[in-house]
Amino acid sequence: MGNLFCCVQVDQSTVAVKEKFGRFVEVLEPGCHCLPWFLGHQIAGHLSLRLQQLDVRCETKTKDNVFVNVVASIQYRALADKANDAFYKLSNTRSQIQAYVFDVIRASVPKLNLDAAFEQKNDIAKAVEDELEKAMSAYGYEIVQTLIVDIEPDEHVKRAMNEINAAARMRVAANEKAEAEKILQIKRAEGEAESKYLSGLGIARQRQAIVDGLRDSVLGFSVNVPGTTAKDVMDMVLVTQYFDTMKEIGASSKSSAVFIPHGPGSVRDVASQIRDGLLQGSHQ
Repeated sequence: MGNLFCCVQVDQSTVAVKEKFGRFVEVLEPGCHCLPWFLGHQIAGHLSLRLQQLDVRCETKTKDNVFVNVVASIQYRALADKANDAFYKLSNTRSQIQAYVFDVIRASVPKLNLDAAFEQKNDIAKAVEDELEKAMSAYGYEIVQTLIVDIEPDEHVKRAMNEINAAARMRVAANEKAEAEKILQIKRAEGEAESKYLSGLGIARQRQAIVDGLRDSVLGFSVNVPGTTAKDVMDMVLVTQYFDTMKEIGASSKSSAVFIPHGPGSVRDVASQIRDGLLQGSHQ
C-alpha cells in the first residue's frame, strides 16, 4: 500500500538506502518518506544501527606448543553518518571481522606461553580491538568492545594442568602437616622435660624430708630412751617401714602377690638384709 502511494516507512534504529535508477541518492532516517517509484526511486536495502555481537572461535598454538581455542566476542555497530559505506563497501561484514580476528589472535598468542596467554587476555583483546577499529572504520563500522571470553586448551592439557596444581597443593599441605607435627613433638618433648624436672625436684625434696625426719627421730629416740644406740633406732625404723610396705601391698587392688619369709624371727633377718644392702651400696 505504501508503494502504491509512493510512501515508505523506516523503523527505529534502522536506516534505509535510497537509490535512483540504481545509483545511491541518500540515507533515509527512521520515519515516513516519499518515494516516487515511477521516477526511478527505490529502497536498495535497510541497515540496522543496533549493537551486534559476533563470537569468533580461533584455534592457534602457544609458544610452548600447546594448541588452544581462543573465543573472542566482538561488539560492533554501523555508524549512521557512514551508512552508505557500511552498506556498499562490505558484502559480508561478519566474515570480514572474523578474518581480522583470526589474523591478530594467530599473530599474538604464539608469542606467549600458555600461562602468559591466560594472564594477558586483556592485552590480546586490546590488540584485536585496535586492529579492528583501524580496519572497520573505513567501512562505516564502529568496534564498541572486544572481549577474550575463554582460552580452552586441549582436554589432556587441562587434565595435566589440574594434576600439576593438585600435586603442588598436596606438597604444600604435606609440608604444613609435617611442620605442625614437628611443633607438636617439640612441645610434647618440652612438656615431658618440664614434667620430669618437676618430678625430680619432688622426689629430691621427698627424700630430703625422709632423711631429715629419720635424723630427727634417731636423735629424739636416743635422748628420750637412755642406752639405745643409733643402730637400734635404725632397726626399728626399718621394721616400721617394712610393715607399712606390707600394708600398702595388701590394701592395693592391683598389686601382685609377693612371697617373702614372714614371722617373728624373720623380721630381724629382713632388717639385717636391708641394712647390709645399704652398707654394701655405700661401700661401692
